[in-house]
Amino acid sequence: MSIPEPPFEGACLCGAVRVRVTASPLLTVACHCRDCQKFSASAFSLTTMFPSDSFSYDGELVLGGLRSVERAHYFCKSCLNFIYSQLKGAPERVNLRTSILDQAASFEPFLEVMTEAKMPWVDVPAVRSYSRFPETPEELQSLMRDYSKR
Repeated sequence: MSIPEPPFEGACLCGAVRVRVTASPLLTVACHCRDCQKFSASAFSLTTMFPSDSFSYDGELVLGGLRSVERAHYFCKSCLNFIYSQLKGAPERVNLRTSILDQAASFEPFLEVMTEAKMPWVDVPAVRSYSRFPETPEELQSLMRDYSKR
């Protein structure tokens, strides 16, 4: 599946938050962890990573979900739709919920993580799979390089 050219746009469920991304994705991910299952009310969540400097939004966001010093999750203040997350150790990237994008179907997951918590009936067409997470920044960089070659 080919990814369309940027910019990409989208909105939360109620439309109060609009997002815009002006760069190509760094990586597309399906996460099977229990937190993502609960956040998404599904068997997994879909994330598309983008460079932070390419991401903007209009509307009011609130912090929510399972916050920690290491990660922050942002939701629409009005409908509480999960918009994106950001890791303290990776301020150069945002992890946008793929479903927010108008062209969400174009962002097939390249990587699946936390398969040790995967529901046994789930089948994701990811090219790469990890029982937990990539262990080093170099491994993640390698995955992003491989993704960019698609």
